[in-house]
Amino acid sequence: MKKANGIVLDKPGKPSYDSPASIRVIVLLQTVSKILERVVASRLSLTARMLKLVHSNQCGSLPTLSSFDAAISLVDTVRSLQRPGLRVSTLFLDLKGGFDNVNASILCSSLKKAGVPYYMVSWIGSFLSQSPCCLLFQGSPKAFSPVQVGTPQGSPISPLLFVIYVASLHIQIPRGLSLS
Repeated sequence: MKKANGIVLDKPGKPSYDSPASIRVIVLLQTVSKILERVVASRLSLTARMLKLVHSNQCGSLPTLSSFDAAISLVDTVRSLQRPGLRVSTLFLDLKGGFDNVNASILCSSLKKAGVPYYMVSWIGSFLSQSPCCLLFQGSPKAFSPVQVGTPQGSPISPLLFVIYVASLHIQIPRGLSLS
């Protein structure tokens, strides 16, 4: 269930396709593995909220709060601060290539320290390691290579693992709203 095919697609509008930055890899995962990942993601999201592994205002990647909820909350906060004449500023941060840089050993270590059940940590460690992927180009041979870092694109659990991985980046803002 760990083997996946990666379809290599050219990114549109690139002047040259000689660089890895000019392509996008879409990983096709097996349906059975996606079902199992969804079950683990559901259990892990409950555990993550209970153990405070994610920011309290995390929107998206968890049930109950979506990106739409974050946008509505931001607009409401800005409008309520502007009514009495206060100035409002907003900072947005985009972590490019974040999913590709999740380190399995660091993530599993922080999950263990936080008290996540051993079976979940073991499953996540196994899920993120030794996953062979076959990159499919036109006319290329079908050879699998191990993937060493990152979370698979398209996996139901990948967004949650990333959110937990970067949770320590959140800082407390004395007067303001912090959304993730």
